Amino acid sequence: MQAAARLPAAMTPGPAPTSAVIRPRIGVFDSGVGGLSVLRALRAQLPDAQMHYVADSGHAPYGERSDRHVLTRSRRIAAHLFDQGAQVLVIACNTATAVAAAALRDAWPGHPIVGVEPGLKPALALTRNGRIGVMATSATLRSDKFRRLLDTHARGHSVLLQACPGLAAAIERGQLDDPRLLALIDRFTRPLREAGVDTVVLGCTHYPFVRDAIQAALGREVQVVDTADAVARHTVTRLLGVAAARTEAGPLAPSRIVLQTSGDVTLLQRIAARWLDFPTDVAALPPGV
Repeated sequence: MQAAARLPAAMTPGPAPTSAVIRPRIGVFDSGVGGLSVLRALRAQLPDAQMHYVADSGHAPYGERSDRHVLTRSRRIAAHLFDQGAQVLVIACNTATAVAAAALRDAWPGHPIVGVEPGLKPALALTRNGRIGVMATSATLRSDKFRRLLDTHARGHSVLLQACPGLAAAIERGQLDDPRLLALIDRFTRPLREAGVDTVVLGCTHYPFVRDAIQAALGREVQVVDTADAVARHTVTRLLGVAAARTEAGPLAPSRIVLQTSGDVTLLQRIAARWLDFPTDVAALPPGV
């Protein structure tokens, strides 16, 4: 297990209080509950950070929506998180990253924006036989961003792209032992098994919550790559460059993790209690967001 990151003491004119620290505020969003896998990794890296997570479950999954819809929702949620004081934005969704990250960076050039992408590079380092599978939404696999990733890193390797329609939506319902969900996993892993891949990339942040089931379906000899920890480490690096971070002196209050949803609040409360090992405040996303 990696040690949690320690951010430096805040630099202020004159003598600074010995307990002065940078308390980052991080905004995170996903089309639904899948990005909680990234939030969990962020919490492990930055236990003192204030975090605000938006699950856009009322519009999930993004991978089955039009690019225009994903871009509109991403802009609206980013504006909300920045209005609430986020200093860094983490797009915890492969589809939203592929469709909207560039536009969000153009709209908010003063804020670091961290996206996610399928972990092709680590998979290429791990594969033994040169055959890799990528499980992702159709929107991620058809995106220009993903195609550029393939062209840049996967030349000379056999990469099998496996679209998984309905899988993120099934995970979103929160019943991870549902036979219908397990049947989808078996259906989407079968072509990967038949192709003899030895490494599989989870290209959707929902999928790590059923990683054990995916691993069982693929077989123990297949390596499964998830990028949540890498995203968390990159977020720490970007935070170190945030010059406008708030400074707080004195004993630190417990970090506050706020979850908001455009969907069912009760469902998000139940999923957060089951999937996360830290307390959260759960509420509905305000009207108009």
